[in-house]
Amino acid sequence: MTDVTAYSQAPMAARKPKNLSIHGHTRIDPYFWLNERENPEVISYLEAENAYTKSGLAHTEALQDKLFTEMKSRIKEDDSSVPVLLRGYYYYTRYETGKEYPIYCRKKGSLEAPEEIMLNENLLAEGQSFCDVVGLTVSPDNNWIAYGADFVGRRKYVLYVKNLLTGETRQETGADTDGGYVWVNDNKTLYYDVKDEVTLRTYRIMRHTVGKDTKKDELVYEEKDETFGCSVSKSKSDAYIFIHSYSTTTAETRFASASEADAKFKVFQPRVRDHLYDVEHYDKYFYIRTNINGSRNFKIMKTPLAATESGNWTDVMPYRGDVLVERFDVFRDYLVVEERYEGLTRLRVRSWAGSTDYFIQFDEPTYTAYMHSNPEFNTQYFRYGYSSLVQPATVYEINMLSKERKTLKVQEVPGGYDASQYTSERRWVTARDGARVPVSLVYKRSAFKGEDSPLLLYGYGSYGITVDPYFSVARMSLLDRGFVFAIAHIRGGQDLGRQWYETGKMLHKKNTFNDFIDCAEFLISNKYTSRGHLYAMGGSAGGLLMGAVVNMRPDLWNGIVASVPFVDVVTTMLDESIPLTTGEFDEWGNPKNKEYYEYILSYSPYDNIKAVAYPNMLVTTGLHDSQVQYWEPAKWVARLRELKTDSNRLYLHTDMESGHGGKSGRFQRLKEIAMEYAFLLDCEGIKE
Repeated sequence: MTDVTAYSQAPMAARKPKNLSIHGHTRIDPYFWLNERENPEVISYLEAENAYTKSGLAHTEALQDKLFTEMKSRIKEDDSSVPVLLRGYYYYTRYETGKEYPIYCRKKGSLEAPEEIMLNENLLAEGQSFCDVVGLTVSPDNNWIAYGADFVGRRKYVLYVKNLLTGETRQETGADTDGGYVWVNDNKTLYYDVKDEVTLRTYRIMRHTVGKDTKKDELVYEEKDETFGCSVSKSKSDAYIFIHSYSTTTAETRFASASEADAKFKVFQPRVRDHLYDVEHYDKYFYIRTNINGSRNFKIMKTPLAATESGNWTDVMPYRGDVLVERFDVFRDYLVVEERYEGLTRLRVRSWAGSTDYFIQFDEPTYTAYMHSNPEFNTQYFRYGYSSLVQPATVYEINMLSKERKTLKVQEVPGGYDASQYTSERRWVTARDGARVPVSLVYKRSAFKGEDSPLLLYGYGSYGITVDPYFSVARMSLLDRGFVFAIAHIRGGQDLGRQWYETGKMLHKKNTFNDFIDCAEFLISNKYTSRGHLYAMGGSAGGLLMGAVVNMRPDLWNGIVASVPFVDVVTTMLDESIPLTTGEFDEWGNPKNKEYYEYILSYSPYDNIKAVAYPNMLVTTGLHDSQVQYWEPAKWVARLRELKTDSNRLYLHTDMESGHGGKSGRFQRLKEIAMEYAFLLDCEGIKE
């Protein structure tokens, strides 16, 4: 066991300079060697950093325990999801008191029927330091389930099939899958995806007969373009299997009958650069969400089953430039569309005949709304989820004809919760180039102290991912102690449409960082906080955001929490053997092109560390991270230690048993949050 008391001084990684040259330019990387995962010296360094972090935060351990206990106390332990009816069974997931993992269950015909446990993940997790189950799917005859399990945290899933009649479970393949499994209607043939062993790119779709040697599995499709990945799915009608090839900017779909075990796939519409589309089936038509012919924010079209190329497509819902069409769902009598207008989600219900067309109403200034599970086609009822920064997650069911709404489930907060004690706001920030950036805020009324309030600003800003304002029982531990929590809906996300994303990527990436800084300045000038009380948090690509803004404005923040941060952008994007690199050229640019190299180099956090005073910082990572390799944050911290001129806290915590998402299990993740919150509270001088 490591002696924590021996690490009251910050560890200093050995400098082993390595020259990295391209385009006539040389970078010297003194910590390149930290990517040697099997090197005992690397493991020793990570363990030394962990011990130093534990020592530095030792005085907050009582606070961490208190935070963990109160966060856990707000979670209903014996909880269950809203049952979903599919092919005569009600499916639901439930949790038991004291257990970390879900139990997947069903009841036949009625909610009063005896419970069948399909899979108890707690049993799978016994003896494992990590467990993650994905892709659970039931065969059409209801007798089999397929699922993927990962016991490392690298997101490499092994496929298992369980006979629900006998209970027998078989490991069907040793290949690394991504968790995409689809049954053919014969109930014995299964499609699954496969990852490349090195790059972890999902690049193959295989066809497997349950119980047979996987060496005889048929390769149905292989994606040759290394900038693309692929996946497999089934239409809601159960009539078609779809194979999707995708990059950030381009898509291509293949389709085949779901009733034929040896079906041949046809290309739906050949890939065209910058054309994104996805497909669903209903009756005599395929329905397509597409950005074709300049429809940047997407529209919905349809085409006959026998004429799938784009020249045959006709409008179902014409293009509206100010509305982003995100998803749609089909029912016997209705089309439901999830769209985004001025940063907020709208759910639109429209009858196929056109006689009914309305939006479901929401009343709060900032909120999250989304389509819930709706597998049944022949129904007038539509389920959707809703939450906000102050309202717990709620599942509703609406009669699409009468508009009568019923509440199916409200997230229970044990111990009681009074939403009226908290206030949520939505403000608009004018960025330095004139763009209007929305910010969502929440705080406890009685604890708010204006410019003396500590404020945590959260951001992401990449891949077109929108961070919606959602309810969090963990976050209450900050709010109740006087923190304001804010989300900056910066460019790089898709909050205000596709153009919001496109102007925050590639050669426009710095807009993301500038937006975040401008939001911070706005919050200070409007007296939500002040510079000595301002904190920032982000993870993964949001960790890149943290690294960039702390280099650009190290004076602005009192503390930073960067989780699994993508901070060594140039080196990673030049190494095509690293997982995800080739698929990200359309997000960041390919630095083998000099223009992109120079632009990425100008903001890459690791390459832009300066000899200046940095704020207090907590950096977290996982040894088995498949998305952002552990050595990026490790190198970043090592270089910060070498160059920074302050005596502020700088901690690196590496979870030696998990990956990108942190610990598995329902409550274990709360311990990581408790550590992060204790760090922030300690920086603010809040002791309990």
